[in-house]
Amino acid sequence: MGLQDMFDKPCIPENKISDGTSTFWTSENEHLKTYLITWAVAGVCMILTLAVSVFTVIQHSRSYINRKEQRQIIRILYLPPVYSILSFLSYRYFLYYTYFELVKVVYEAVALSAFMLLLLEYAAAFTPSGNVQQIVARKDKGKLPPPWCCFRYRPTKAYFLHTIKWLVLQYVIIRPLVTIIAIICEAQGVLCESAGFNLRYASVYLSFIGTFSMLTAMYGLILFYLLTKKELENRRPLSKFLCIKLMVFLGIFQSFIFSSLEGHVIHETEYLTEANVANGLNAILTCVEMAIFSFLYWWAFPSVEYRTPGAKRLGVLRALADSINYLDFAHEIANSFRFFMAYFRGDVRAHGHGHLPRNPSGRRNQPKTYIEQAYNLDERNQHHVTPSTENLMETLNERRDV
Repeated sequence: MGLQDMFDKPCIPENKISDGTSTFWTSENEHLKTYLITWAVAGVCMILTLAVSVFTVIQHSRSYINRKEQRQIIRILYLPPVYSILSFLSYRYFLYYTYFELVKVVYEAVALSAFMLLLLEYAAAFTPSGNVQQIVARKDKGKLPPPWCCFRYRPTKAYFLHTIKWLVLQYVIIRPLVTIIAIICEAQGVLCESAGFNLRYASVYLSFIGTFSMLTAMYGLILFYLLTKKELENRRPLSKFLCIKLMVFLGIFQSFIFSSLEGHVIHETEYLTEANVANGLNAILTCVEMAIFSFLYWWAFPSVEYRTPGAKRLGVLRALADSINYLDFAHEIANSFRFFMAYFRGDVRAHGHGHLPRNPSGRRNQPKTYIEQAYNLDERNQHHVTPSTENLMETLNERRDV
């Protein structure tokens, strides 16, 4: 098949059944029996996922003493049941499979952003002032992870931490927008996921934007983890990150596999198209996987570390209310947006220890802006000139020891 033939591939309807009154639901046929059995299996797995996830959430809610950390954990714990419920519904109401899948990936963006904020809270707990920028300011410059390993980063720059946060938080903005556009396109019949890389339909463009946004968020999480893994090693961030990463990439991988098998191993039936069969297999497998992941999340995000005798608990209802209140997301996004606006306006504090213009004599009008001023770690020393970055690092280390 040539390139032109691939682009001209027609949009094949994903469904043979136009509505729920089809004889598929009323006749005694082997396809319906098989469908009901597999649907029951998916339902059992969904119930198991809900039971384990609710148990884990209630454990955290009853030990809700650290609002900033545990609200993010509870949001992450919602991911397996959300995946399971939507996959179960997409199998039962397979005519609307695309809509359920589009909604599912929106919460994936929420969970990834919540995990980023959780890592920030973990890192901030290692500083006396609770400011994660103090940890970042002490890091040496290094090479970026692959595939951008030919570039170097400087954690001492004021924009560095904001950039990492924005790499992740952009996903919680872009993914819902892509989903809304995709739902509209599907309703109008111009999404057409079955057409593959046909540039005449919206699916190829929206898939590229959504995938690129997701990979960017993952890259930001990896970069921050590599930068702070020494400080976070006692909080087991790797096991938490792997649980989320495996869920996301496993879903993408198995969707690709089932789509590749259409027309080769997977064939249409009297009532179902190849896409229906592939989507159904993907939905069932997801329900089974979420039952396993619910136990992994219970292990990776234990509530026992928050069970402090005598500590003030905020209550179950407060914990659940905080978990669905996303004002902290909006606050972080707004802060980063304001910072980059200041950066592009040329605010020297937003540029970290960048240099100011030289005067005609060749000397600088003012000394190099040092990291501590840019991060506002000590406002008493805002007019102090630090001779070198090394001296500043020693000063920060002394403060930490005290």
